[in-house]
Amino acid sequence: MENYCAAIDLGTNTARLLIAERLPGGIVPVLVEREIVRLGGGFNEEFGLSTEAQLRALACLARFSETVRGFGVNKVRASATSAVRDAVNGRMFVEKVFQETGIHLVVIDGEEEARLTLTGVLSALDSEPKTLVVLDIGGGSSEFSVSSGGMPAFIKSMPIGVVRLTEGFDTADKMYERVNSVLNHLGDDLATAGIAFSEEAELVGTAGTATTLAAIKLEMVEYDYRAVNNFTINRVDIGVIFERLSLLSPPDRLSIKGLEKGREDLIIAGLIIITSVMDKFGFTRLKVSDFGLLEGLALSEY
Repeated sequence: MENYCAAIDLGTNTARLLIAERLPGGIVPVLVEREIVRLGGGFNEEFGLSTEAQLRALACLARFSETVRGFGVNKVRASATSAVRDAVNGRMFVEKVFQETGIHLVVIDGEEEARLTLTGVLSALDSEPKTLVVLDIGGGSSEFSVSSGGMPAFIKSMPIGVVRLTEGFDTADKMYERVNSVLNHLGDDLATAGIAFSEEAELVGTAGTATTLAAIKLEMVEYDYRAVNNFTINRVDIGVIFERLSLLSPPDRLSIKGLEKGREDLIIAGLIIITSVMDKFGFTRLKVSDFGLLEGLALSEY
């Protein structure tokens, strides 16, 4: 259909597909599919993406490609992020994806990822604060951006993500140590840029950890992005959820309504990043956005 657009976000943990209708005021989702492919699972600095992870991603992208063709969409904006850009075999994987699925993956850097994410988040916010801080927690990296009046004033891609932390550190204490080290550098960079946060600044979280928090708080059996978008959760409630999940083994966490299978071992790392950011910079609540990089990709096709 001529007024439809498509976007694919191949992340370190999750692959997502969006088919959306273009309207004068933006886009309206027609179909959203996602699959946890764990492309960064088993990542090795010497060899890059594992064979098993590549096969999972290729199978998923082949299905996405069929879906896009079924909607008659001719052009797809598809991106790959941290896992592919850091892998020594990333370019070979991109070529393999094109050969087997026809999807042209564009590997974007952390700054471009943050800019597109900001575009997506802004398109669905119910209100825009004077200072907006967006935290996008991915599998391999996390992007932190600050904007004012819809324009980015600061962008930082941080080498901490839920897959990277979970597979790289065997205890929560070690994860905290790594996260706090990275956030200390972030704090220095913000100070150098002359950025300080007042009480008016609003923190918005996007991607899997943030949306999972909302889904758990709402006790969702069936995920509904409309209920998640702009849902606000305070630091105290996040702490309660964090403690509840920490006391359970990964398999037992799946009994918690709102926790998607495939995130049961990763959610702790994600919560460590969120709570550490909130505590370091004084945020007492988190607004959740289901929109982010995927929607930013779709909007960039205008």
